[in-house]
Amino acid sequence: MEHKAGFVNIIGNPNVGKSTLMNALVGERLSIITSKAQTTRHRILGIVNGDDFQMVLSDTPGIIKPAYELQSSMMGFVKNAFEDADVLIYMVEIGEKELKDEAFFNKIIHSKIPVLLLLNKIDKSNQEELEEQVALWTEKVPNAEIFPISALENFNVQMVFDRIIELLPVSPPFYPKDALTDKPERFFVNETIREKILLNYEKEIPYAVEIETEEFFEDEKIIRIRAVIMVERETQKGIIIGHKGGALKRVGIQAREDLEKFFGKQIFLETYVKVNKDWRSSAFQLRRFGYNQK
Repeated sequence: MEHKAGFVNIIGNPNVGKSTLMNALVGERLSIITSKAQTTRHRILGIVNGDDFQMVLSDTPGIIKPAYELQSSMMGFVKNAFEDADVLIYMVEIGEKELKDEAFFNKIIHSKIPVLLLLNKIDKSNQEELEEQVALWTEKVPNAEIFPISALENFNVQMVFDRIIELLPVSPPFYPKDALTDKPERFFVNETIREKILLNYEKEIPYAVEIETEEFFEDEKIIRIRAVIMVERETQKGIIIGHKGGALKRVGIQAREDLEKFFGKQIFLETYVKVNKDWRSSAFQLRRFGYNQK
């Protein structure tokens, strides 16, 4: 039997459900999910293995017009997703009418590779609206196959999965067959803590935060983790810590609970907060945190 393998890259506007879809296709919670825009900052690979296939899924940041260096780097991950895709998933949600960047949209409609346009969140629409949206996107992206789905409710996700397998090129696997992702364990610690900050704080605070896992020691029964939460200003540090450390403690408890499920082990998590002035605008700091891969 021939073996198929390929890169399946998911792009779209912020908050359309890209991370929810990838987690549903992979069957593991690799990408963090919140209702806030720009939750995903990196390009995250999720690898699905079968006896005769390897599907390498790629979750990317939502497409925006960059306002500072970090966002420019995030859009660099999206640009790369066009360059190595064997199948492109363009994800939109009910009610959406355009991609926020015309250049990216032109790349989609002139793509030489298969494009699957997934119309997500159809559980929030009726039949008439769904038919109108299908007609709209059929006209806008004539080169795409359109699948109405609900990633959250797992509706039509299996149909998309099966179609992707049909479209994968014949190829040996790119990664070991037991691999789940290309990211190291510390990355998922960082992302889990960042998700809890997105959920627990408002306004600019979550976007001014970066996490760095300084220590990760794994024993047979316990993983000991020490992580630093970087902010840009002293005032943000005070808000993250909260009154008598209560806010930071809440983030730590929530992150530890999720990490224990992810790693299947007891977690000892120590967090502290540090000011790293204007890190989002520093090319050096962004490289250090894995953004500017130049």
